[in-house]
Amino acid sequence: MLDKLKGLEARYQELSGLLAQPDLFKDPSKYKDVAKEHSALEEYVIPYKKFEKLLSEIEEHEAMLNDPDPDVRAFVEEEIRKLKNQKDDLKQKLEELLTPKDPDDQRNIILEIRAGTGGEEAALFASVLFRMYSRYAESNRWAVEILSMNETGIGGLKEVIAEIKGKDVFSRLKYESGVHRVQRVPATEAGGRIHTSTVTVAVLPEAEDVDLDIDPKDLKIDTFRSSGPGGQHVNKTESAIRITHLPSGLVVSCQDEKSQHKNKAKALKVLRSRLLQKLKDDQQKEIASERRSQVGTGDRSERIRTYNYPQTRVSDHRINLTLHRLPAILEGELDELIEALAAYFRAEEIGKTIS
Repeated sequence: MLDKLKGLEARYQELSGLLAQPDLFKDPSKYKDVAKEHSALEEYVIPYKKFEKLLSEIEEHEAMLNDPDPDVRAFVEEEIRKLKNQKDDLKQKLEELLTPKDPDDQRNIILEIRAGTGGEEAALFASVLFRMYSRYAESNRWAVEILSMNETGIGGLKEVIAEIKGKDVFSRLKYESGVHRVQRVPATEAGGRIHTSTVTVAVLPEAEDVDLDIDPKDLKIDTFRSSGPGGQHVNKTESAIRITHLPSGLVVSCQDEKSQHKNKAKALKVLRSRLLQKLKDDQQKEIASERRSQVGTGDRSERIRTYNYPQTRVSDHRINLTLHRLPAILEGELDELIEALAAYFRAEEIGKTIS
């Protein structure tokens, strides 16, 4: 990172020299280009100079740690601590500046959670995960609206699709996509054996009307009677909606609302987000849609994270991070995990830009 910043500073100084030359003013077009680049680089160079100054101050203070006066040493140690905190904060800011901006970071999301391998136990954990993300959304003052939900008879979820609205939602949750594995003893297990189940999570940036134009002729819309767990909440009218996008084959169903119109609106919202993601995937020449590439097949061997109840630990396998605070995480305290993931992938992006 520092080598990259040194290069940017060198270019900034070069441009400063050009701007100081009177001849540059004779060519308004060239002057404009040089001034524009010079101004853009200030965003990086100014904090980088502050960072270098902090490194120098830390080094100067560390040279005073051998002072014979214990009061002086204590004062110096406290100053070093403060300077290092400032340095760490500035380093994170510089890393964020160097990371290529994701145009979707400010979008709301469509969150899809589905029970994978493990039957009823997987469905029960899908419910746990949805509650976890809902609590995290609540702590960030984000709004959660359920678009579609398919419950089991004992409180599990075969599938839930929800919209989450708020500030920086996609930027915070985009790394949650993948297979989440749970290891625990089910309440119905008499022998106390640990079972392993999986749940798939997909986080899609919400599509806006301007993102893509859907031809109504490409849609096949079917109505049917909605149903609930154990025969409950059955709607006697055909208010449930199934929309098939004929060119892509994508199918979305919604039956949560009693109003056919509301179900259609929700289904179209999910369809738009899936189509936008598929369009991006096609542009990037990926084989499958982003939703499928995010969640895989749901097999036990595929996972991004493991929640181990007996050991009260959560392990994220992408960054080799293990936290022994499972209850708190399931209550929505996800910041430590999310910030570690963001830092890891930010460093990866910086590496790509430098290379």
